Amino acid sequence: METGNNGATSAREVEVAAKAERRRFTAEYKLRVLRDADDCKQAGQIGALLRREGLYWSNLTNWRKQRGSGGRAGLKGKKRGAQRREKNPLVDRVRELERDNARLKRRAERAEGIVELQKKVSAILGIELGESGEKD
Repeated sequence: METGNNGATSAREVEVAAKAERRRFTAEYKLRVLRDADDCKQAGQIGALLRREGLYWSNLTNWRKQRGSGGRAGLKGKKRGAQRREKNPLVDRVRELERDNARLKRRAERAEGIVELQKKVSAILGIELGESGEKD
């Protein structure tokens, strides 16, 4: 309990959150506040509205921009952080084709090695090979 200047006691409780939590406003709330702000005609009414709602002028200006760019859909909250990108359907096909290509290259290299070995063996044994690689 605190005592004021006049000696009266006032019960003010102060609650401090362990971790500040970001405030989230629904599209309906934003629209209601914007409508109330648009209805303000006299000086100081908008300031009173912002104090009553616990908002800042920047909230109001941002919400006006959002409303102007997309109407009600523009006022909907956006998820923070990296957005999930849609998976390209060709990625799996390209990966499969690259794997097949590598396998076929290895197979072709083995076949070329076998042909070279056959040429050397035929040269050692004195067997003449034609252009197609077969005996004449």
